Amino acid sequence: MTRTHLRTALVMATLVALGVFLLRPQAAPAAGDWAGYGANNAGTKYSPLDQINKETVKGLRIAWRQSAVPMAVRQGRADVRVPNAYQHTPLMVDGLLYMSTALGTIAALNATTGDVVWYDPPPQAATGPASRGMAYWTDGKDERIIAISGRSLVALNAKTGKRYPDFGAGGQVDLSLGYRRVTEGGYRWGGAPTLIRDVIVVGGMPGGAVDIITETARARMETPPGDVRGYDVRSGRLLWTFHTVPAPGEFGNDSWLNDSWSYSGNTGVWTSMAADEELGYVYLPIETPTGDYYGGTRPGNNLFAESLVCLDAKTGKRIWHFQAVHHGIWDYDFPAPPVLADVTVDGRRIKAIAQVSKQAFVYVLDRTNGRPVWPIVERAVEKGDVPGEWYSPTQPFPTRPPAYDQQGVSVDDLIDFTPELRKEALEIVSRYKYGPLFTPFGIPGTPTGKNGTILMPGSIGGTNWPGAGLDPETGILYVPSVKAGDTVELVKSVHKESNLPFVRRNAFRPGVYLPGPQGLPSPFKPPYGRLSAIDLNKGEIVWAVPNGDGPRNHPALKALNLPPLGQGGRVGPLVTKTLVFLGEGGDFTVHLPPGGGGKKFRAYDKATGNVVWETELPGGNSAPPMTYLAGGKQYIVLAVAWRDMPAELIALALP
Repeated sequence: MTRTHLRTALVMATLVALGVFLLRPQAAPAAGDWAGYGANNAGTKYSPLDQINKETVKGLRIAWRQSAVPMAVRQGRADVRVPNAYQHTPLMVDGLLYMSTALGTIAALNATTGDVVWYDPPPQAATGPASRGMAYWTDGKDERIIAISGRSLVALNAKTGKRYPDFGAGGQVDLSLGYRRVTEGGYRWGGAPTLIRDVIVVGGMPGGAVDIITETARARMETPPGDVRGYDVRSGRLLWTFHTVPAPGEFGNDSWLNDSWSYSGNTGVWTSMAADEELGYVYLPIETPTGDYYGGTRPGNNLFAESLVCLDAKTGKRIWHFQAVHHGIWDYDFPAPPVLADVTVDGRRIKAIAQVSKQAFVYVLDRTNGRPVWPIVERAVEKGDVPGEWYSPTQPFPTRPPAYDQQGVSVDDLIDFTPELRKEALEIVSRYKYGPLFTPFGIPGTPTGKNGTILMPGSIGGTNWPGAGLDPETGILYVPSVKAGDTVELVKSVHKESNLPFVRRNAFRPGVYLPGPQGLPSPFKPPYGRLSAIDLNKGEIVWAVPNGDGPRNHPALKALNLPPLGQGGRVGPLVTKTLVFLGEGGDFTVHLPPGGGGKKFRAYDKATGNVVWETELPGGNSAPPMTYLAGGKQYIVLAVAWRDMPAELIALALP
């Protein structure tokens, strides 16, 4: 038996013995490897490893640390600044850990020591920020790391780091080329490529970096659409392009009224995707079109915006789609990769897909045909009065599972720790327009607009890009979420080139979050960040717990001796045999909620939600952790970043 066959037999025997659901990969990795972003194409963030468990987790220690720019630091390069922002989850296959560095280059580390094994390209050839993930491919003979470095798609030999000269043009594919409309050049995407049946599927957007700090960025209705593309893993040849804004004659084109398809754009995949190797399908979580908060220039339901779309990975042809928001004007794009799960519902086995959302809904569908596992009903929603806006009369509402965080605003949602705090909270929200989920915005200064509109969940959710994790043995989904209400004011853009009638005023400026009474971070009841366990077999929430202390020691609350209140960092889980690991997030994230981010890293009992262990790291865990087995030892590796420290990877292990 060859080494590859032996490894395949071992991993399959291990997983069968554990009863673990597995989507058939390109070639089965060794037991204990972490061969895909989110562990695998199913996006479970799950490992059956159990050396670190409820009994042993208290012994975890830092095993090694490595800079987010490893070669530059090792060479003592004073001209290279290591940033404090780093949102990356590495891969580990056969003893090598693969990372996208904070310079946008690729490095391989020794998985037991963190030492650099190879680096591509040299650190002086910086290409841009790190990607959030990469992909691994093998046919049993050749092994490749597929990564995006700046605007280039590259294929690297997994053992040596050498580029394949026959991949693309000179070893790389320029992803800024080939879009339908002329762009200013450049390409941007933080997600991980998806590899299925020898096809590399990439999302992203044409054009260079955008100013997301203020709405003074050029706010135009003409924007290139973020078409999704498939490339051959061996040659880099373009195989297909899926039009996320359908062209004439394509399904969905008639949902863009007044020929608005011809100039509207965005509508891309800015997060990562999922895929089913057995079915040959890839699943795209798609974002909002041009004009996140105003859609009057693109009347209609606007397929495939804010939709989950299933494509045939070989051809790029649409198999099915589900639109979660018709004519989105709340920035409720799908920010997180979907999760695939085989579940049993009322005695029937279903190949399901679960999509978490900013809305704090989990949309659970049959991934073979897109049909809802439980009814998703169209309910009437309020029509607004913003000049020129087009409003959908209904929006889809899942009947199961229930929402896992606050949706909309009512007086019952306001804090009531003391009568004084509740009175002040009532005064705060009374200055704004508010209502249920999908409340339309008004124009500030008008009777229906007041000082702006409260958006709840806010722009980061609910759940954002770090997404959820799944225990495939039980079908329980573990979902982090944030409770932070935004205030939205629709105004005329100050940019001289803008032709959108309205934009959101300074969408990411400090103070956009709704303030709380007496300096508290929120007027709403806690928790402000939580972890929820949702049974996908029953469509029920099993438990929900706060993640972090939150403002319990604030002067207005300290004397009340409150339990943990949760905090709003953007965090992703790691699920193992008995535990769920979750950090508190970095403190540098754009649009970070007040009090969000923290240096604590915890292990939760996945059956009960009880905290069984916690530690304080040098900085906040800034991307979903991963775990693997190397040299007979289980490691947990996570990105750590903070304003006062250079970003790095930290590995935890038992002594």
